Amino acid sequence: MEAHAAQQFDFLLHTAVERYSERLMQHHQGAAPALRHLRAGSTLPSVKLETFVDALFSEFLLDNPAGACFILQALADHPAPSIGTPPRLSDHLILLAKAAFGRLLRQKTEELLEQSTLFEENA
Repeated sequence: MEAHAAQQFDFLLHTAVERYSERLMQHHQGAAPALRHLRAGSTLPSVKLETFVDALFSEFLLDNPAGACFILQALADHPAPSIGTPPRLSDHLILLAKAAFGRLLRQKTEELLEQSTLFEENA
């Protein structure tokens, strides 16, 4: 991946983690409860990762084959998530990109929330 594209992906990921973690902390009144809900796989609307990723892809104009390829190129070294088999290849690319990005977003959000809980405990 070209350096400029890698930088854009890093910005996208940082923005997504920041927004998602902030949303979780606001809805659950702190980092520790947010982390518990995230790890428990809560189905609360505030935790619904798939809904957040769908909105993020739409907002950043990534919900198309070119956007999906941008994400997949950035995550090329990550293990492939398992997804269903949609009828069109473009739909498959988009679902694969969203699943891969969602998995990374969840991991990075957990890391950020863990750090935030440490700061809350020490405050």
